[in-house]
Amino acid sequence: MRTLYTLFLIFLLCTTAHAEQMHDDVGTTFFFEKPYTRIISLYAAHTENLFNLKADDQIIGVSKTEDYPSHALEKPTFGTRDGVEKFLAAKPDLILIRPMQRRGYPKLWAALERNGIRVLALQPNTIDDMYGYWRKLGRLTGREMESERMVEEFKERLVFCRQRLERLPKQERPGVFFESIHRKLSTFSPGSMPIFVMEMAGGRNVAADARPRHDTNIASYGLERLLSKSAQIDVYLAQYGPMNKIEIKRIMNGPAASRIKAVRDRNVFLVDEHIVARPTMRLLTGIEVIHRLLHPTGNH
Repeated sequence: MRTLYTLFLIFLLCTTAHAEQMHDDVGTTFFFEKPYTRIISLYAAHTENLFNLKADDQIIGVSKTEDYPSHALEKPTFGTRDGVEKFLAAKPDLILIRPMQRRGYPKLWAALERNGIRVLALQPNTIDDMYGYWRKLGRLTGREMESERMVEEFKERLVFCRQRLERLPKQERPGVFFESIHRKLSTFSPGSMPIFVMEMAGGRNVAADARPRHDTNIASYGLERLLSKSAQIDVYLAQYGPMNKIEIKRIMNGPAASRIKAVRDRNVFLVDEHIVARPTMRLLTGIEVIHRLLHPTGNH
């Protein structure tokens, strides 16, 4: 019996020697020996990045809220409210989700994993995390070279943004409050991707004292603290989209809004959340859009 056990251990070591180890953002550690080829992506950023990696032929399903690229809308759709049977019928070998989905529907993922389907929760919160996330997607799909191309292209284009920022005198960098969720008067935490985008566009974060909640990049701020910075807010930005369905007039007619410098100067703008909050190449578009809003009279 001991000999059989020893042989089993040797076999296990040999079979995992060529396997690659990885972990996701909720602590799941696993091994895989070859790229996944039947992927269901339940987060639009995963889908967009997989298309950018030229792994679209490996995607067999996407979320019901896809919007970019247009070809993604041609894929079969899946949702967390679908039954286990629908997922099993598609025969995926990998399902990509976000940590919030892992927490919200644990029974669904457990049932799928019992049937041998790998479920991974990925969502970076910072730019450095994003590079690692792209590389993980590259390894999972066998597209390592494409993922390195994405990282290098993003970094190269940031060089131009940094050079432009260096030419911009600090006194010309407007103070910005960047709203994330209006009904809770929340902003983004320092170091988060939306704040990075805004600062690379030449803005100065007046809510640098904000702190994230529930392991997200959302930071509660509140009216009292906002008004304490009212004279410093040259520009009021708000992301708009599913996370924050807001209109400029609601912001400008809000409680004590007239005390905020940006409101009085009518410097209140909405920015598509897809280009500031998703960990994709389109963050570069977000930088350019916000730069034009903050510096409308010059290119610097």
